[in-house]
Amino acid sequence: MIIKPTLLLDVKKCKKNIEAMFLKTQKHKIDFRPHFKTHQSLEIGSWFKELGVNKITVSSFDMASYFSSEWTDITVAFPVNILEIETINALAKKIQLNLLVESLDTINFLKENLKHEIGFFIKIDVGFNRTGILPTDYQRINKILNSVKPCNNISFKGFLAHAGHTYKCRTREEIELVHKSAIDFMSRLKTRFIEQYPNLIISLGDTPSCSVADNFSGVDEIRPGNFVFYDLTQNKIGSNKISQIAVALACPIVAIHKNRSEIVIYGGGVHLSKERLEDKEGIIFGRVAEQFDIGWGEVIPNMFVKSLSQEHGIVSVPKALIDKYKIGDSLIILPVHSCMTSNLMKSYKTLRQNDIVRL
Repeated sequence: MIIKPTLLLDVKKCKKNIEAMFLKTQKHKIDFRPHFKTHQSLEIGSWFKELGVNKITVSSFDMASYFSSEWTDITVAFPVNILEIETINALAKKIQLNLLVESLDTINFLKENLKHEIGFFIKIDVGFNRTGILPTDYQRINKILNSVKPCNNISFKGFLAHAGHTYKCRTREEIELVHKSAIDFMSRLKTRFIEQYPNLIISLGDTPSCSVADNFSGVDEIRPGNFVFYDLTQNKIGSNKISQIAVALACPIVAIHKNRSEIVIYGGGVHLSKERLEDKEGIIFGRVAEQFDIGWGEVIPNMFVKSLSQEHGIVSVPKALIDKYKIGDSLIILPVHSCMTSNLMKSYKTLRQNDIVRL
C-alpha cells in the first residue's frame, strides 16, 4: 500500500535496459564502464556483475567509497577536488582509482600529496562547454603529460569526454551528428598520442549517444548511466521508448479541484526534483502513466505535473477524466530526470516482491 511518495522500480525493465547496453558493448568490442550515479545502489550494481561487468564510473569520492566495498576498479568522472586528498589516498590504497584531470595545478598537487598509485584521464571538452580541455589544445595536454613522466604513482589512462550537448537534441539524427563530432575529436587525439602512449584509451559516456549510435570506431570504453532507468528527458531526446522507463514515483492524491481540473498530489520538488521539460502543453515536471495492478503503462495524454512546491505537486487533468479519481488514490508519475529523483528518494520499492532496494 502506498501511503507517501514512493519510488517504484520495475526490475524486469531495469535488467532489460542493462542487458541491452551490455550486449551493445559486446557487439562493438568495447569496454563497459557504466556510470552508477543514476541508481547509486549496491544491489542494482550486482545486476551488472551478473553479466560480467567489473569496472564502474561514479561522480564523487563519497560514491566511490560506497561502491569500493564491492568494486575494485572505479573512475571518478568529475574534476578532482584536491580538498578531498585524504579520501583519495584511502581509496587508492585499496582499489584501482582513476581520476579526472584538466589542469597542471591539479596534477602538481597530486604529485606532492598522493601516497598510492592512481590512474588519470584528461578531460576533453567535445562541445558541451561545461568543463575540460579543448581537443586542439595540444600545448596544455602536453604540459600535463610531461609533468607526470617522472612519477611512478601517477599513470596516464587516456582521454575522457562527455557529449552532454546531446541532451539538447530532439531527434536520433541530431544525436548521431553530435556523437560523430565527439568521435572525430577524440580519434584525432588518439592518433596524435598513441605512439607515445600505446595503451591510452578513449572513453565516452552520454546515454543518448550510447543508446542510439551504432558507430564507436576508435572508442575503447563507454560510460552511460541514465540508461539503467531512462526517463522523460531521454524519451524526448529520442533515446528510449516510454515502455523502457524503469522507475516511477507513486504519489497519493490529497486534494481535487474539479473547477480547475487539477489534482494535488503528495509529491513535490523534494521528491521529483524541479527538473522540467518544455513540451506542447508548456512546462512539465512529470507525466502521469496508466496504472496497472502491477506496474504502469503508457502516459495518459494531456495529464501531467504542471507545477511543484516543496511537498505539493499540481497535476493538470483532462476534464473528461477528473471524475475517475478520488482522494486517497495514487498517481504514477514518470520523472523528467530519473537520476535526480532517485538521488532524492534514496530507495526503491520493487513491483512484485514489494521489497526495498536501498541506495
